[in-house]
Amino acid sequence: MEVRFAVFIAVSLDGYIARPDGSIDWLAPFQEGEHGYAEFFAGVDALVIGRGTYDTVLAFPEWPYGKKRLIVCTTRPSSPTHGEEIWSGPPRALAERLDREGIRRVYLDGGALVRGFLREGLVDELTINVIPLILGAGRPLFSSGLPELPLLLLEAKSFPSGLVQLRYARESANVHSPGAPAVRSV
Repeated sequence: MEVRFAVFIAVSLDGYIARPDGSIDWLAPFQEGEHGYAEFFAGVDALVIGRGTYDTVLAFPEWPYGKKRLIVCTTRPSSPTHGEEIWSGPPRALAERLDREGIRRVYLDGGALVRGFLREGLVDELTINVIPLILGAGRPLFSSGLPELPLLLLEAKSFPSGLVQLRYARESANVHSPGAPAVRSV
């Protein structure tokens, strides 16, 4: 399979991607400045997001994805408003479909969705932006039930805001992204 799945996500120091109610207001102070998101986003062909992320994004004042292809993974009924596609099948079937369609790099977003793709061994690259804040409770990025997954550290950066960015590749993945060295299979 040639399609590659990449995660670019923020997480509190204690491992949460959102408050218990799904809000991400705590990220606001860290949205100023460039942390590599624009470059990452420019390098993906499509986005696959979970329903919780989709519901959060629908409340934003502006649609953040422009004209990029967006697939929402959900089993709940939905009425797309920005040309998004709805998918209710398993991650591997979606990966095979995207591969057949010639999609090469996909941005995954949403805790449950990322965990589902991790369980299937489909995540090739993870960029984790660690926010210097302990939320104490919320929606976790990782949880029990995930398989062991050896990772290769590609890059670690710190920013004046206190944010620390860690970029990993699955050891068996070939990852090529703008401005980064190629990672070879181990």
